[in-house]
Amino acid sequence: MQSRFKSIALLLLFSLPGLWGNAQAPDRTERKQLFDDHWKFSLGDIAEAGQPDFKDETWRTLNLPHDWSIEGQLDPNNPMGNDGGYLPAGVGWYRKKFNAPASWQGKRVSVYFEGVYMNAEVFINGESLGMHPYGYTSFRYDLTPFLHIGAENVIAVRVDNAQQKNCRWYSGSGIYRHVWIEVTEPVHIAHWGVGITTPEVSPDQASVEIKTRVKNETASPQTITLVTVLADRLAKEVGKKESKINLAPNSEREISQTIVVKNPMLWSPESPYLYQAGIVVIQRNKAIDRISDLAVGIRSLKFSPENGFQLNGKTALINGGCVHHDNGCLGAAAFDRAEERKAELLKAAGFNAVRTAHNPPSEAFLDACDRIGLLVLDESFDGWRSKKNPYDYARIFDEWWQRDIESMVLRDRNHPSVFMWSIGNEIYERKKPEAVGTAKMLADAVRAIDPTRPITSAMTGGDEDWASFDPLMAQHDVCGYNYHMHLAESDHERVPSRIVLHTESFPKDAFYIWDMVQNHNYIIGDFVWTAMDYLGESGIGRWFYSGEVTGEHWERSMFPWHAAYCGDIDLTGWRKPVSHYRSMLYNDGEKLYMAVREPEPAPLEIHTTKWAVWPTWESWTWPGYEEKDMQVEVYAKYPKVRLYLNDRFIGEQPAARGQEFKATFTLPYSPGVLKAVGVEDGQEVETTVLQTAGAASGIRLSADRTTLTADGQDLSFITVNITDRGGVFQPNADNRLHFRIEGPGEIAGVANGDIKDLDSYTSSTRKAWHGRAMVVIRSNQTPGSIRLTVSSDGLADAVITIDVGLEGN
Repeated sequence: MQSRFKSIALLLLFSLPGLWGNAQAPDRTERKQLFDDHWKFSLGDIAEAGQPDFKDETWRTLNLPHDWSIEGQLDPNNPMGNDGGYLPAGVGWYRKKFNAPASWQGKRVSVYFEGVYMNAEVFINGESLGMHPYGYTSFRYDLTPFLHIGAENVIAVRVDNAQQKNCRWYSGSGIYRHVWIEVTEPVHIAHWGVGITTPEVSPDQASVEIKTRVKNETASPQTITLVTVLADRLAKEVGKKESKINLAPNSEREISQTIVVKNPMLWSPESPYLYQAGIVVIQRNKAIDRISDLAVGIRSLKFSPENGFQLNGKTALINGGCVHHDNGCLGAAAFDRAEERKAELLKAAGFNAVRTAHNPPSEAFLDACDRIGLLVLDESFDGWRSKKNPYDYARIFDEWWQRDIESMVLRDRNHPSVFMWSIGNEIYERKKPEAVGTAKMLADAVRAIDPTRPITSAMTGGDEDWASFDPLMAQHDVCGYNYHMHLAESDHERVPSRIVLHTESFPKDAFYIWDMVQNHNYIIGDFVWTAMDYLGESGIGRWFYSGEVTGEHWERSMFPWHAAYCGDIDLTGWRKPVSHYRSMLYNDGEKLYMAVREPEPAPLEIHTTKWAVWPTWESWTWPGYEEKDMQVEVYAKYPKVRLYLNDRFIGEQPAARGQEFKATFTLPYSPGVLKAVGVEDGQEVETTVLQTAGAASGIRLSADRTTLTADGQDLSFITVNITDRGGVFQPNADNRLHFRIEGPGEIAGVANGDIKDLDSYTSSTRKAWHGRAMVVIRSNQTPGSIRLTVSSDGLADAVITIDVGLEGN
């Protein structure tokens, strides 16, 4: 599964003749083995479930990653409430039986959890190894003293998400990221023991510094040779270093090696070139340890109020979006493909950066950002010592902050996509003097591990208090502003050395924020709240009609709203009109787009909330509004735009910077073909069209991938569009859809973008919303063909086939 996303270089790197020298290659025991398959699961607290002889035969068998909350029913009485999307929480147990082969004798064996939400207590053969409370950081335990070599072993995990509320958004529940078994010799490279930096970068030459911590877990001194090879993406060696090292008994030592790369290919969002590094520990002419999955991006970072953010010596503007960790209808389950698709959607929407609000992301997400070129603001936690919810991180801050900071920075420091660390978000105790000391404590802990990246946190507060935060902001390298761009200019006059990053903005302020970033070098960019819709924080970004519940999402329950609608991208991956507009501001790839503002259904009025934009759709199908005025919005990077209806000229308007790259036409609705045209130097150079659809007649399916790997992990996201008889998309269709699957796969989730729809996200049926729905297919471990049939009363069935093959075939 993991190697599916590696480059060819990773597969070939260790065949390089110079890597081993005359040393014998390591044995066949994999250093890192995926441990996701064949777990037993039971929802509820069971006193003896940690014991090895506990009878779990009646428990459900499943493969990780797993989120039990998303499988539950939406209910206003669920204790996660509006923050958690009205989904259930509780306590759950996982158990897995496995054999410890004889080849593990004399080796060090550990279990590594990428993420468990939350309060995870781990047992091996009845022995409790400890409890990890924070649900968003990775952790590991040494199994060696408790294993039965050559016999059956039982690992059990109790997950406790019962104390609510503990999070301000949907957290999910369970072992929602991968689990690994790690097997090494007693002399080995330490866990997270490799740190890679590029201290000198120029077009002609770059230095890659690789620091490796090697552990000697024996009672005698050891002598080893550390070999490090750097290769390009075609597995051609570009540099190699060897170091002979003496290790004292039961000790650990860091070895620094520098490889000089001539004429380096530099990593950037536009060209995310990755080298590959391999590290081998050799002792007595035998390779006893190796790490081969190190992607290396050569790039330089520089920040200043004079030149802003410079990547590889060139000023770069941050067009970022905040995202939470969930994957919509999959809940919190961090399938590699879902995490990769998330990054792809962000990139396709024009973003060049993402803020992982408000916690460290999955490793798969960072790997994807490295590959496709997305800058990452990696955030630690939502709060410090003052509570935002009764059972949130404040309860464990003093005991756990250092371990969680170290987990984030040590794990993520080698990703070239990570360009900045965040140590908090909208800290409640920001007005207290001790907050300055806490910020310094956190920043110092980050810099002790990684002094190469700047540190920020996202600040907010009342305008009248803003200047009082100067001492707190001074503890950061870059100052994060949430919704306070209007104070940036006066702040610059008061503190000219300050570098400002707008860490959250309202979607409706896109042009204003972009304009400020363009005009002030000390403002390096923006992260809109949010890039994508997400579960929980129910009702943020909503609009409503007269007579419906008023107010903002935090003021009262908005059920059945159970998710956020403030994203540029909805829960199916559809880009809303505001996404196209924002991308045009920062990029030149898209230059013309048209959508229609939803008319108010008189006598009702439409009301928007703070994070909302007016509901606007790619539709010219408005039955019942014939001859009533409609407002058509055209976003353009052309000086002028023209509008035609059924080839009749409606008008021409300027759409340049002075008009915020937007033109609005008002015209009475009449069915047909609406056409917008970009005009430059008097010539019509680009056209976009909306066409009135007839009655719903057909179903059109399109899969993001039609070939999957038979690993039990791979996914295909299939978009379902309702069309009329002529194949025109029907944007008003709300047909009930039924999904039937045959072959080696299962339905992992269904969605439609409607965050008031109370259907289960894991069912085999869903209504279309605005003509669209989505179904996610998960492969199992058997090759073959998956056949998905989508049906609806009155519509012709649609069928799509997904091939499932063995990895590498």
